[in-house]
Amino acid sequence: MDANEQLQYVIGRIKELRTQKSLSQLDLSTKAGLSQSFLASLEKGKKKPSVETLLRIASALEVSPKSFFPENEEKPKDEIKDAIISLVRSL
Repeated sequence: MDANEQLQYVIGRIKELRTQKSLSQLDLSTKAGLSQSFLASLEKGKKKPSVETLLRIASALEVSPKSFFPENEEKPKDEIKDAIISLVRSL
């Protein structure tokens, strides 16, 4: 995932979490101390959030800032083990 895709993911997660919590843009912007127009521009991808803005939004949503970012999917141990065995056998 490149930087632009990551940014779009973060913006999508903010909107998704906001709607899950039944908050309007006005509700969230007020709770986060942001203008509604800024939040609307952010959700449309016209503005980029600073780290401080992300922290304020996370606090207003009562979530960890980590919830805005995709989790690294870890491969199951058996899958890693099988890949190692296959690699060793190919030597």
